[in-house]
Amino acid sequence: MRSVLLLIALAVTSCAGYRLGGAKPESLRDVKNITVPMFSNDTLHPRAEALATSAATGALVQDGTYRVSSLDKADAILEGRVQTIDYTALRASRYDTLRPEELLNKVTLSWTLRDARDPTKILASGSSNGSSSFFVDSNLQTSRTNALPDALQRASESMVSRIANGF
Repeated sequence: MRSVLLLIALAVTSCAGYRLGGAKPESLRDVKNITVPMFSNDTLHPRAEALATSAATGALVQDGTYRVSSLDKADAILEGRVQTIDYTALRASRYDTLRPEELLNKVTLSWTLRDARDPTKILASGSSNGSSSFFVDSNLQTSRTNALPDALQRASESMVSRIANGF
């Protein structure tokens, strides 16, 4: 009899602290559907707003905490802005120090999650960073364009982590 009680006690305490469901922030407990309108772009990079919107939508779908929906079914609206895209040289050419061989691009997204029923009510906001390093080919513009989606994806994953988990 004691061994049965001991097994029951061990089984009950082994999952203490675990609770079913997600770990959403308390302020977002009623949010299930999010709509993502086109982000705005404060940089001179063409199509950065489309790439950022696509990355944010993909990160929301991949996380799975919220569903992406249209405005009429949404509980919240995720508004975003591509704030900056900065490039830093990581490695220069051996013979010409002004010619970079490897660059780092750092993207900053600022975002606001608003209530869909009352857009003046802000549920969450912040800024997220993402970076990517890449080697410079003969065409610098093509290299930058090819590396930008990766940095935007990392910034979007950081943003969704803050929305879905609170950190």
